[in-house]
Amino acid sequence: MNFDFAALLVLLTFLSGAIWLVDGAFFARQRSAAGRQKEGQAATGPGAGTPLVVEYARSFFPIFLFVLVLRSFIAEPFRIPSASMMPTLLIGDFILVNKYDYGIRLPVLNLKIIQNKTPQRGDIVVFRYPDDPKIPFIKRVVGLPGDHIAYYDKTLHINGVPIQQMEQETYKGTGAGKIMDGVSHRIEYLGSVKHDILVEPSVYSREFAGVVPAGQYFVLGDNRDNSRDSRYWGYVPDANLVGRAFMIWMNWDIKNGGIEWDRIGTMLN
Repeated sequence: MNFDFAALLVLLTFLSGAIWLVDGAFFARQRSAAGRQKEGQAATGPGAGTPLVVEYARSFFPIFLFVLVLRSFIAEPFRIPSASMMPTLLIGDFILVNKYDYGIRLPVLNLKIIQNKTPQRGDIVVFRYPDDPKIPFIKRVVGLPGDHIAYYDKTLHINGVPIQQMEQETYKGTGAGKIMDGVSHRIEYLGSVKHDILVEPSVYSREFAGVVPAGQYFVLGDNRDNSRDSRYWGYVPDANLVGRAFMIWMNWDIKNGGIEWDRIGTMLN
């Protein structure tokens, strides 16, 4: 079962704010007046006699609201659980996702209320998996609306043009990424975006050919032979976009000794 933290955060913010508001509008003055009568008009302070639930609501509402606004409209953290985006993202990376680049959406409802930019070729995006929107996926956008995309012979083709790859040294995996040790490490050039990919020449690659529909995107994992992406389940609708991944803020890989300090603060492209 996938825990819906956004829904819980909205609920906590609403409940704490409602309790504080209702108490301030209907009960706080009554308590204050009753306190003055009881003490013979002595000053008792604004918090005298305040129920514990109201004190908690008043204390936690600003915190809940701050986290809700930050997480819903500015940036949201995610953890990388798989090898599908290696070598760009490693198992155990913690990333930050820009929530406003592709438009402002209401939390839980995911309704876009403010338009902004659209994904560009090469962007690393987090989105809700089309077959089960409760599951967040992360992949790289390679196909934009109207593009003819084909993938065969371990090579991406966009509108009939094969995308250039440059062979690098054999990949050396460490920690949880040791499973990819010895595979082919290449640099792929998506227009102005240069990024790393992994390919296993001896392993069958899922092939694909099709035209990206309007308002949708074709995505691939950088670990091309170990990624379930648009080649398997189709395109990503704009409505499923969560945001653009832009930074690694932490890495924790127990198989690699814990924190990998040199990955902290790495900007993504």
